[in-house]
Amino acid sequence: MSLKSSNKTDTNLYTLEVEISAEDFEAAQSKAFAKQKNRISLPGFRKGKVTRKMAENFYGKGFLYEDALDICYPDAVEGAIKEAGLEVVGTKSADIKSIGAEGVELAVEVFVKPEIELKAYKELKATRKKVEATDEEVKAKLDELVERNARIVSVEDRAVKDGDITVIDFEGFVDGVAFEGGKAEEYELTIGSGSFIPGFEEQIIGHNSGDEFDVNVTFPEQYAPELAGKDAVFKIKLHEIKEKQLPEIDDEFAQDAADCDTVDDLKKSIVDEIKKQKEADNDREIRTQLFEKLAENVVAEIPEVMVENELDNQIKDIDYRLSSQGIGFENYLKYMGMTVEQYREQARPDAEKQVKIRLALEKIVELEGIEVSDEDVDKEYEKFASQYQMELDQIKRIIPADGLKKDMAIDKAIEFVRENAKVTTARKPRAAKEKADETADEAAESAE
Repeated sequence: MSLKSSNKTDTNLYTLEVEISAEDFEAAQSKAFAKQKNRISLPGFRKGKVTRKMAENFYGKGFLYEDALDICYPDAVEGAIKEAGLEVVGTKSADIKSIGAEGVELAVEVFVKPEIELKAYKELKATRKKVEATDEEVKAKLDELVERNARIVSVEDRAVKDGDITVIDFEGFVDGVAFEGGKAEEYELTIGSGSFIPGFEEQIIGHNSGDEFDVNVTFPEQYAPELAGKDAVFKIKLHEIKEKQLPEIDDEFAQDAADCDTVDDLKKSIVDEIKKQKEADNDREIRTQLFEKLAENVVAEIPEVMVENELDNQIKDIDYRLSSQGIGFENYLKYMGMTVEQYREQARPDAEKQVKIRLALEKIVELEGIEVSDEDVDKEYEKFASQYQMELDQIKRIIPADGLKKDMAIDKAIEFVRENAKVTTARKPRAAKEKADETADEAAESAE
């Protein structure tokens, strides 16, 4: 297999003339026949007993050509691309010029990674938000902690009130006939949750444990067609009333709920947690801002195939994440009322941006001479092996070293952009009264 010629025919487009030798093509035909041998039958012969020569005499000498070409095509084209020294991002077309006992000649059109101009990548500007924890945020976090440590206790000396948890049996009837899905036993319903038909929960308020009573409701117009707008009666039996008891916020609570000595220590830890989260949010936002500017600074003609490949990768990633939740990409599209084509069109601008960002970062690796040592790669492999609890050799088979080294170089380029960026902290908007007071002071000084 060899490269006969490599010619640039358009922006980012090359035509490669690739030759597969007679010997290599013959070897591929032998492999193809070995795979098919047990499926080939001729009149008077059982499957698996037919020789290649007999099959060629019956079906014709070229009956193995297509399968043989499938076998040797990938290596032939990959070798030609490597020999031509091209960084290929996709294939446009492949034409067979000749095929036979003398070998194969192909003309393959490939898209290459575009040369780009990066107008700027140092001292890019970004703004970070001021990090502080407000009293409202601290209170909200403290309330969450109190809720998580609440006790649910049975109540026997009073009737149901709003916010209680009730344990009920219910069965619904329309025109005296029970309907499907309208029955349950020992169902826990929180009064005021709004999880049942409007008017249902309110009618349980005031009843006591052991009561049996009816609840009368009308199904909403926007409901299952067979029930929409109809009056219904639910037969209710109230088994139990429960209430949520919230713990008192004191030093004992701080010790039990958060391993803090005092309430003040607990509040301080909440403040630290909020600030830490906001710092992380800030870092992500700054990265997004810098990436946006990098994409804007890319000047290039980008092959459409790169955008299509990015869309394919995004869809695969979404499908993987959704499938882990038992949904899948196809069901997601049905839920959203979209076709694959509509989704791709909607996601295209972001895909184009992601391609530009990657190209920009690769350009920075080149311009700044960023390198990744073999020792760094080995450490990364060890980290992956530990993280996924896999053997080191297995990780190396899954993740090619060349690809890993490129990704690590990109990470270093991201660090370079961040370290060389000009990041300022946004000023907190001043209150109207504060602005007015400042204006009045300035006016008074001018009058003096």
